[in-house]
Amino acid sequence: MESLPEVRKPSAPQSPYSKNFSISATKSWLVSGWNDFITDPIPSITFGLVLALISWGVISILYFTNLLYLGLPALSGFLIVGPFFAMGLYEKSRKNSKGEAFSFSDMVRFRPRSSTQIAFAGLMLGLLVLFWLRSADLLYALFFGIKPFPGAMDAFINVFTTPTGWLLLITGTLVGGVFASFAFAISVFAIPMLSITKTDALTAMGISFSMTVKNLPVMVVWGAIVTVGLVMSVLSGLILFVFIFPILGHATWHVYSAFMDVAQ
Repeated sequence: MESLPEVRKPSAPQSPYSKNFSISATKSWLVSGWNDFITDPIPSITFGLVLALISWGVISILYFTNLLYLGLPALSGFLIVGPFFAMGLYEKSRKNSKGEAFSFSDMVRFRPRSSTQIAFAGLMLGLLVLFWLRSADLLYALFFGIKPFPGAMDAFINVFTTPTGWLLLITGTLVGGVFASFAFAISVFAIPMLSITKTDALTAMGISFSMTVKNLPVMVVWGAIVTVGLVMSVLSGLILFVFIFPILGHATWHVYSAFMDVAQ
């Protein structure tokens, strides 16, 4: 008896965002970011310097209002809003990839295609930072009790020199990591997307989250690289920030561009 031909079930369509990049791709993204940085570096350095001065201004305000203990959470919150502040760097990388001329004024005056939606996304990220700062305040009260705040210096001594403070640091790092990881996932591709395409914020954030989750290993490594860059910047008193932030900003554009090439 003649056997019937085997019937193969059609394979499910692959998501355009599910291609896995190797970990080595992060090196090429950094190299591309570095190349954009050294191509007429003055605008990029100026951009980084302006953001460093703003960061110092925020720290000064916290100091003079006796809220300096929120300095570390505020700096870590930069992981949440960083992609929003890097839009001018994305524009330089975009123009550079097309061989177009650019200047610092182009980076500053850049207007995203989805301007109202990117403002909405920025508001959401800003609220997430405020929520994280409030959570850090509550964590301190949870570990050291509800009592008059001893002052920024005493708070730092309590945190860094006592067992309770060390436990607070561990817990705060874990909680902050959850905030930063979620914000990173919904913004790392969404902000570049809103910068150059006409779409809504929730759609862009949903796509960004999907792209991150479906390419988790390489995006975890990329998030770690960004975190190390921020830590180095803080330890240098934000001096290295002037150079590290523009390089990472340019590199992030190439991360987005690589994924969009796959998606299209």
